[in-house]
This record gives sequence, structure tokens and C-alpha cells, in this order.
Amino acid sequence: MTENSAAAQPCSPAQPYSAPAVLDPHRARYAARTAGMTASEIRALFSVASRPEVVSLAGGMPNLAALPLQSLAELTARIIEEDGLTALQYASAHGSPLLREQICDVTALEGIAAHPDDVVVTVGSQMGLDLVTRLFCDPGDVVVAEGPSYVGALGSFTAYQARVVHVAMDGHGLVPEALRAALRQAADAGQRVKLLYTIPNFHNPAGVTLAVGRRAEILEICRAYDVLVVEDNPYGLLGFDGQTYPALRSLDPDNVVYLGSFSKTFASGLRVGWVLAPSGVREKLVLATESATLCPPTLNQAIVSRYLATHDWQGRIESFRETYRERRDAMLSALERYLPQGCTWTTPDGGFYVWVTVPEGVDTKAMLPRAVAAQVAYASGTGFHTDGSGGRQMRLSYCYPEPDRIREGVRRLAGVLEAELAAGRDAGGNAGRALAGVGAPGRGHGACPRRRWPDLARAALGQ
Repeated sequence: MTENSAAAQPCSPAQPYSAPAVLDPHRARYAARTAGMTASEIRALFSVASRPEVVSLAGGMPNLAALPLQSLAELTARIIEEDGLTALQYASAHGSPLLREQICDVTALEGIAAHPDDVVVTVGSQMGLDLVTRLFCDPGDVVVAEGPSYVGALGSFTAYQARVVHVAMDGHGLVPEALRAALRQAADAGQRVKLLYTIPNFHNPAGVTLAVGRRAEILEICRAYDVLVVEDNPYGLLGFDGQTYPALRSLDPDNVVYLGSFSKTFASGLRVGWVLAPSGVREKLVLATESATLCPPTLNQAIVSRYLATHDWQGRIESFRETYRERRDAMLSALERYLPQGCTWTTPDGGFYVWVTVPEGVDTKAMLPRAVAAQVAYASGTGFHTDGSGGRQMRLSYCYPEPDRIREGVRRLAGVLEAELAAGRDAGGNAGRALAGVGAPGRGHGACPRRRWPDLARAALGQ
């Protein structure tokens, strides 16, 4: 039979699909650390939250409408035309020398005196966080983190089999007394605390900022307990009054690893971030980068570097601040107008997020499907803890939707909350029971007075 005659033969009828006897035949082969690798609640929302009819207050996508796209297209074309043989080639795992110099100029705005050799360029700051965790955490080691904390960080810590201990926050950020108590308790139990992971400015998800007066005290506590500080600061230049705060790294460069990113101040899709680290750590990070990616993308670094050199990037950041301030204000006014009595929330001075606490008896994770049915999405507070906390909290993001969409999303959310509270009253307080088919929500009645900060759930210490 020739090849052509074989091709002309009729296809065999399709066989009916039958599920494999074992869902994942490789399960027994996986490393033990994969047991901690689970999909985040926030990522699981994206498939529904991206539907056009759903107002998504869930994701932290930056708004890129202010970027000069035509100028960036021309800039990229020039890079390839003029320097393509370099920009499309392998490069150093340390990162572009010119970009590392420019990063030092960026971090100087927060009081950091860094040398380009201190900088390791990464594929987003998430890669830096993952590499730092890989370098420092053995299975069973303890990482102390704020409660709540960034979901991507929690994923890295659990993937490397570290145990996360959450420490309380208040309206001024991480509470020093709570940190000291957590480290003392771990020491008394013979546990090894390797890292304090903190987001000091415009916290994700809590929206608060660590008070300047607390920063030196927290660094002293970590020094006393021999704990390395990992400072994650993607939002530091997005303060709505233009204020920048002194980075922890600027106060103690020898015991702070600083994570930075261009994702919030330029373009998240380029995935360009960096780590500022003490010299010994820096060398290990370069080696770890080589084993993870060989080198960060050369073209992406060139685009960021050329943008910083040829555009008013600080002016662009100011335009981002104005956009996010307007959207923050739209969300706060909508929360005031629509949310039912008993709800409280933070008032962020920068960044992307508001942290909302709902009345007793409402489970924000259980309520989420009803909210999506009502065409609004949020991130349940449970996704920002590893200890089961956060069931009465939710993160609302104002960075991406237009102000009118934010107001409509909050109106819909208020209707869902009203229905949930009514169901709880009807069921004798069991507001978390299943509700079938939440329809178009009505307007909430009675504005909740603004409260800058409810005490966050006191996790890990029983407080």
C-alpha cells in the first residue's frame, strides 16, 4: 500500500472515551514537596472573573491604559534593528549591567544606597521570592509572615515545605509585639525561623502601610532572633500623596533581602523584577538563576532599560497614582453607600487593595459562588492565610476596573451580602448555608460608617 493510498482509506470510527483507571499514574513518583503545591483560590477565579458580564474586584492586574503603546512599539523595533544580535542572545544570569545601574536609581527614591553588583535581575519578583525561599528554607523551617499575606508568597513557602506562622497586623502594619511573641514562642518550641516575609507599603491584601516608627524596631527584633528579613515592595512608588517610605533595606542592608518589580510601575507582562541582597546571598542567587532560567530574558530587559532611559518614567508613575487614587476613591465611596451595617474596611494610602471584614456569620469563601452568580467577583480572605483564617474577610481590588464598574460591582456585592445576612437570620444565624440562584442584587440600605481598620484575625498566636 502506498502512502497516498493509505491516506485515502476511511478513518476508523472514534473510540468512546473512557477515563483512565488511575487519574495520575505518576503520582507515586512525585517529590514529597509537591504535596504543598495547590492551586490558589485567586487563580481559580480567573476563568469566571474574566467574563465580560462579571465585574471583577478580585485580581490585581495593573491598568496599562496610560502606557504610550505606539512609542513602545517603535522603541522595541529600534532595539531589534540596532541591537538585535545582543538583545536576542543569551546573557548573564546576573542581569544587564545598564539595567542594574538604572534599578539603583529607582531604589534610591526609597533611600536605598545600592551598587549595581548588589542587584540580581529576575523574571518578575515572584521568581526572586521563589529563589530566596529555595536558598534558605529546608522542610520544616518556619517563615513568619503577616496575617493576611500575599498568596504567591504563601505558595512558594508551602511548595518548599516551610511552615508559615502568621503574625497580627493593625492599622499601622505588622505589630512588633506580636512578632516578638511569635519568634519567642518558636524559639521556646525549638523551631527554626528562617525568614520574616513582609510587604511594608500598601500591603497586599490588607492595604495598610507599616508605620515608619515601627520599622527599626522590627529590624532589631529580627536581628535579636537571627531572622533574615525579606522585604517585598512592588507598590512602594504608588503612594497616592506621592510620599515614599524608607525601605527596610535602607535601614539594615546586611540583613534585608529586597524584592522589586517593574510590573506595577511599567508593564507586568515583561516579567522583569530584581533582588537586592547582601553579597553572599547575591552570589547564591546568581547560581540559582542559572539553574532556573539560565538568564532572564535579554530583550525584555532591553525594553525596560530603553524605556527608563528615553521616557519620563517618573511622570508615568504619577499618572498611575492619579488613576489608582480615583479608583480607590470610587471604591471607598461605594462601600460607604452600599455595604450593610457591620462591615468594616481599610483605607489604603496607595497600592491596589481594600480589605473588607463582613459581619459575624458570613463565610466569604462559601458566599463567593453566589457573588459570581450575581456577576461580581472578589478574593476570599481564606486564600491569604495558611491556617484557615480569613473566613470573614475579602480583598477588593480597584486597580483595573473603571470607576463606574467599581461602583456597580460594589452595588452587586452589597446585594449578595444583604441576601446572605437575611438567609442567616431566617436560618437562625447560619448565614453560610447554600443559596440557590442569587439574582440581580438590589441596593444595600444604610451606609456603613467608614472604619479605617478592624483588628485583623489574630492568627498563630491565639490572640
